Amino acid sequence: MIPEESFGASVLEKRMHSVGLALEELLVTAQKQDCLTMGIYESAQLLNADPDSVVLCVLAADNEDDVALQIHFTLLQSFCCDSGITILRVSGVHRLQRLLGAVDANRNQTEHGDLHCMLVTNPQADHCRLQEVGTYCQESRRLDQWVPELVLQER
Repeated sequence: MIPEESFGASVLEKRMHSVGLALEELLVTAQKQDCLTMGIYESAQLLNADPDSVVLCVLAADNEDDVALQIHFTLLQSFCCDSGITILRVSGVHRLQRLLGAVDANRNQTEHGDLHCMLVTNPQADHCRLQEVGTYCQESRRLDQWVPELVLQER
């Protein structure tokens, strides 16, 4: 017989893995559709100019000790929360670099260097993966997790 705690942890791990895959697919699709803004400065500009076009804000960091980055995250989170934009914090920046850098081999490294903040804007016809990620974020908020978190798995 499987202990209840092990069963719950296993279900949670599978759910997080599934949402991680959904997020990865969503980000790659958004990048291909030119619906992905990358970079803290670029994201702040878009949020200032057209916040209604943003459907998801992804904040990625593996180092919690970067105070300047945490200040930027706090400001972006506050703005997104006030604007009703879904926010998701992820760790696994190296995974994101490999994932998003591999989409277009013709882009140079500096074009996708800042993946700490990414905004997904109006992907075509409510991309099914956006719904899965959004549902995960809503469920997390119901569990009193103000900013849902996700760990992207290295492959």
